[in-house]
Amino acid sequence: MGGLISRRVFLTGSVAVMAAPALASAPAVSLRPKARGVAVVQRGLPSVEALIKKARLGGQVSYSVANVATGQVLEDHNASIGLPPASVAKAITAAYALKVLGPGHRFRTRVFGTGPVENGILKGDLVLAGGGDPTLDTNDLADLAAKLKAGGVREVQGRFLVWDGALPFVRQIDSSQPDQVSYNPAISGLNLNFNRVRFEWKKTGSDYTILMDARTDKYRPEVRIATMRVADRKSPVYTYEEKNGRDSWTVARRALGKGGARWLPVRNPAIYAGEVFQTMASAHGIRLKAPKQVKSLPSGTVLAVVESAKLSAILKAMLKHSTNLTAEVVGLWASKVRKGRVSGLRASANEMNRWAKDQLGMTKVALVDHSGLGDASRMTAGDMTRALVAARKHVDVQPLLKDIPMRDADRKILENHPVKVQAKTGTLNFVSGLAGYVRAPGGEELAFAVFAADTKRRSALTKAQRERPDGARSWNGRAKILQQDLIDRWAVLFGA
Repeated sequence: MGGLISRRVFLTGSVAVMAAPALASAPAVSLRPKARGVAVVQRGLPSVEALIKKARLGGQVSYSVANVATGQVLEDHNASIGLPPASVAKAITAAYALKVLGPGHRFRTRVFGTGPVENGILKGDLVLAGGGDPTLDTNDLADLAAKLKAGGVREVQGRFLVWDGALPFVRQIDSSQPDQVSYNPAISGLNLNFNRVRFEWKKTGSDYTILMDARTDKYRPEVRIATMRVADRKSPVYTYEEKNGRDSWTVARRALGKGGARWLPVRNPAIYAGEVFQTMASAHGIRLKAPKQVKSLPSGTVLAVVESAKLSAILKAMLKHSTNLTAEVVGLWASKVRKGRVSGLRASANEMNRWAKDQLGMTKVALVDHSGLGDASRMTAGDMTRALVAARKHVDVQPLLKDIPMRDADRKILENHPVKVQAKTGTLNFVSGLAGYVRAPGGEELAFAVFAADTKRRSALTKAQRERPDGARSWNGRAKILQQDLIDRWAVLFGA
């Protein structure tokens, strides 16, 4: 919180609001209480203009708050201005996937053979076929290899094929991002470890030991799909080049220090998954040839399957951790089920936009992806608030949203605060959003959206500056304080 309203003052204000006479018929927009008790409380609150001025954000600030039960807008500011929603877009994606696929949907990754298995020998090719699972990891491929062996396969005479054609291949979500950011990976029908590879380095004498692996809590298989070379230069820190379908990286020696690790994006996820499965199969005594990617799925007999968790659990984790790959995959899969096919990320986002207009009452939504990573996306606070009210009745995402703690002026969490917030955050450099639900002590439920963006400042950044630009962290911190100051205000004014 911005420290504007103490817990005691909040509770006192709530009593004053509850003492106000009920309104029989609320107006459609910008309801401002007229009762004397409310007016007293309102005089003790900073104005909206004062809160925005204190935040010193520049650019534009937009918000809207509505009563969930009635749908009536209680207060808004620039609510029809379209701004980048950042990861707040994932709340719309979650609603879209829930409605189209159902909360119990599971993704399936299969291994099958193109020939018979005789005396433990597969007389044909072995195929690893992706089913769009956004959460598939190295542990899952180890389980799949174990199931293959338990099914009686000891040897494969033919080729080892990988197929990722269940979804269109997308080389990266947003081309304006720096090459090395792991939250901007490739997407396909076969994804592994969120299509990231772990780069670890340790200084040994005057040189470095480099490791590139597909690490999980149980396994650390090294990979060949991505290589790293230490270069004697000051900058840039990283360079990237695709060579023969593989990711070739270099890193500046001066940036490494004594040691460390970070995740890097993978641009060829099918071969990445194939290499890791090859390693896992080898651990069970099943030797496979190097993986070869195929465009068409061969026919054959299913030999082993692993399934994802239920979609509802996947979406809850996506909203908590704001995982871009998960958002893009579930959005693409929903569009595929809805239309029978999907040609690419922009086409799928357009299909979700149409669905949101039809099902959630949004009027100006213009998303270019499902994650919010692309800053060309636009959404209005009024639209988002309206969608949250509609979603509460038709495709409820509220139980999947993250609990947002209330904080004091020093950003310390206020324990046992009477206001409860469940929402989705959204952060890009010089872009910040928050949208969700507020539960006040009196039981009143509010839906809200707050968007802030300095698009001119963001547009001025070079591609190289977009990972950690000067001033972005403090800007986003002030935006978060403004969001909670506004929630404080609404809870006092409209919370009972």
